[in-house]
Amino acid sequence: MSPGKPLALITGVGPGTGNALVKRFAAGGYRVAMLARSGERLAQLQREVADTIAVPCDVTDAAALAGAIDQIGSPQVVVHNAVGGAFGNWQQIDAETLRRNIEINTMALYHLAHLTAPAMIEAGRGALIVTGNTSALRGSASFAGFAPSKAAQRILAESLARDLGPKGVHVAYLIIDAVIDVPWARQRYHDKDDAFFISPNSIAAEVFHLAHQPKDAWSFLAEVRPYAEKW
Repeated sequence: MSPGKPLALITGVGPGTGNALVKRFAAGGYRVAMLARSGERLAQLQREVADTIAVPCDVTDAAALAGAIDQIGSPQVVVHNAVGGAFGNWQQIDAETLRRNIEINTMALYHLAHLTAPAMIEAGRGALIVTGNTSALRGSASFAGFAPSKAAQRILAESLARDLGPKGVHVAYLIIDAVIDVPWARQRYHDKDDAFFISPNSIAAEVFHLAHQPKDAWSFLAEVRPYAEKW
């Protein structure tokens, strides 16, 4: 990777939003450290996109996450995009599913902040952006194993923002109120037209924008949705 460029760290680099985030930040002049459990997928993306480094890592493993940060150095931007989800009401979801989703969505954010924010504070700049969704705002009956972890994630991000903002570090939470346009979603919602979906590239563009807002106009809670989405 080019040593003169700033470093961005992105978790949850999968075939949809994660890939788009990597490409947007690389195009924006960053070296990009890509974290995900699938080393094979990361290696393929590293071959496709210049100035990227594949760092296979399960974000629920605090020691592995610390090792990953030691390997890549201090990022100027961190995007926590890794997500644990589940469908089912409180009787259908087992406790282990909820626990793991909390580990991915909330505890990983906690560890990322501990591992990366001190260097940002010392530098007097930096950004920590979290991708969320409407489950962070309301607990639908069928999201009992998911919404609690996203709501906790949003509140943790807000606590981080209130503490880190005055120290020069921007924390923002992006609510994605839409179905993301990935192959499995197209199959599930096969009767929907293009206006129903949000593209990963559009999400990545908004994350990049949030990470580069001027200090006199920072957002914390931001939302994106297709123009036809009901809300």
